[in-house]
Amino acid sequence: MKIGLDVSGGDFAPQATIDGALLAKEELANDVTIVLLGDELVIQKELAARGKSPALFEIIHAPEVISYHDHPTRALPKKPNSSIAIGFDMLAKGQLDVFASNGNTGAMLVGSMYKLNTIPGVIRPCITSTLPTINNGKTVLLDVGSNADCKSDVLYQFAVLGSVYASTVLNIPSPKVALLNIGEEDSKGNLLSIATFKLLSETDEINFIGNIEGRDIFTGTADVIVCDGFTGNIVLKEAEGIFTLMKKRGIKDEYFDRFNYENYGGTPVLGVKGNAIIGHGISNDIAVKNMLLHAHEVVVSDLAVKINEAFN
Repeated sequence: MKIGLDVSGGDFAPQATIDGALLAKEELANDVTIVLLGDELVIQKELAARGKSPALFEIIHAPEVISYHDHPTRALPKKPNSSIAIGFDMLAKGQLDVFASNGNTGAMLVGSMYKLNTIPGVIRPCITSTLPTINNGKTVLLDVGSNADCKSDVLYQFAVLGSVYASTVLNIPSPKVALLNIGEEDSKGNLLSIATFKLLSETDEINFIGNIEGRDIFTGTADVIVCDGFTGNIVLKEAEGIFTLMKKRGIKDEYFDRFNYENYGGTPVLGVKGNAIIGHGISNDIAVKNMLLHAHEVVVSDLAVKINEAFN
């Protein structure tokens, strides 16, 4: 297996990405190769500073960097020698099994859609976030930012995508799927919520349990929570904000410590023909390590294949 890592992506690159790759290397099996994509001289310099041999990794020279200021749709053709552009080219050609980056999220989404292409039947790919529940479980929230405006058929597909992800990667049998709403009753919500509820309640593709409210997100009531990307991103940032506030106030709590983004590392783009993992821009070495370990899980689970089967 070959896992591609964008060394240039993230606020603390290349130091954090190199350190994270070294940590992941210690935990992954010998038949897993981490492919570092970035400026070759910079990579070799960083490894030498740590007393590590370049032979530990496969290094691909990618001198250009797509920054957060670059326009997502223009960045890939404008910077063909960037780590993200070359990473997707290698992934599309089968030279990588998965490609992970903490870089420009928009560019990663564009690359996923236009370099890998969307799985037939999927209207819009999306990204997820895994939230900790009070009963020591996990809840998959989607979408969390890639699709701010959605129609009911798109949210329906998010439910299917989230269900496949929860069962395949998180090993949750028959995941309980819920729709995030302002009330539990069938008639509650805006026109989008009401229309989506009707679609979800009439299908046997998923284990739909109905509406849940914001106070139920962390209770473990649902394994998968569906919403548009605008709402999901607000929920995600609020969860991150709670963790940050507690940390600043010196409050130590076993449950809230699980809100730490470092624990999750990254999330796959669901609905495309390949494995692309998007990490947090502020990722440190621990987050990068966990992103790579999760990338390994995604490949082993055949997630993209399972999603393709679900839609075809």
